[in-house]
Amino acid sequence: MKEIILIKNGELALKGLNRSNFEDALIKNMKRRLKDLGEAKITKSQSTIYVQPVSEDYDFEEALKRVGMIFGIAGFSRACVCEKTIEDILSRSREYLKNVMENIKTFKVEAKRADKRFPLTSPEICAEVGAMLLEAYPHLKVDVHNPDRTVYVEIRDFAAYVRAEQIKGAGGLPVGTAGKASVLISGGIDSPVAAWTMAKRGLRLDAIHFASPPYTSPRAELKVRTLLKKVAAYSGTINLAVVPFTEVQDEIAQKCPEDYFTLIMRRMMMRIAQRIAGSSGSLALITGESLGQVASQTLPALVTTDSVADMPVLRPLIGMDKEEIIAVSRHIDTFETSILPYEDCCTVFTPKHPKTRPTLALCEEAEKGLDIEGLVEKAVEGTQYSFIE
Repeated sequence: MKEIILIKNGELALKGLNRSNFEDALIKNMKRRLKDLGEAKITKSQSTIYVQPVSEDYDFEEALKRVGMIFGIAGFSRACVCEKTIEDILSRSREYLKNVMENIKTFKVEAKRADKRFPLTSPEICAEVGAMLLEAYPHLKVDVHNPDRTVYVEIRDFAAYVRAEQIKGAGGLPVGTAGKASVLISGGIDSPVAAWTMAKRGLRLDAIHFASPPYTSPRAELKVRTLLKKVAAYSGTINLAVVPFTEVQDEIAQKCPEDYFTLIMRRMMMRIAQRIAGSSGSLALITGESLGQVASQTLPALVTTDSVADMPVLRPLIGMDKEEIIAVSRHIDTFETSILPYEDCCTVFTPKHPKTRPTLALCEEAEKGLDIEGLVEKAVEGTQYSFIE
């Protein structure tokens, strides 16, 4: 029996004259994400995208799993392909829906006749299919208000399709349709969630990680790579830049007041990150900050940090509390990795009494002893690049 994946693209339907551009981007992303599973034909028609396996060895189950993680897809379903005759629809429905029908008590049928040349109306199709299912599975009853399962029959241009419930997709916009941004990724809970959230809004991701050996171990960087791989399952390939940050932190520790360590460190990160991001075509930086969560994330501290940034800084978690962020991290399977006890450079140099209400003037005074441009230039030159897929 021939199966196909039917995809509904949800939010893209609101894009008006630009809709086809978003749909084309979605199909391009799908082809890239599914290409190693075997040969398949991916097409669009009548607000639906079709994934039709061509090769016999096509990994259909893995395709379903990956489709559920591609941004831009509101919902999807596996469906049986039928000839556009009521006889073939009835015959194939009986067999195809067997596992579903045997495990429920009530059902209803909904039909959509996009091809008006089909001789039966939608209510007539529902009646025919419903009668067949009642005869084939005597334990079933029809419940049009609150059924255990709804069976859908769609009559379209080239074929008829029978399917059960639609599976919820990842939603959002196709990655790449909103441009590219670079996420500052530490290895904690927040930054992978921030990366995932902005990829969901159509941004292609680069990532920037600050490493401080020997204060941080190679396992900390491996942890970041593992987190990015989980995000990349949704966003596609991520270009990772690993910045050598030890010398910068040592200079801060030697030449700056302790209570300003974190703020000056974050200002240096912003300076370095925007230099790297700009050279790669990113239009913004992404951070995982949540307002008031720690001392460096108070509003005065964020203003002080942002004052050195020449590009937008996106903070998608700014209004979320920790429990909300953790819930998303569990959903995208980054939480257990994030809580592994490998310190990042942000936690190693945390002062005992950090400034929570700094002023820009005092912060600039505190970092006067640094060769800011020289440190930035050296860090950028020493940055190592790799791809995470």
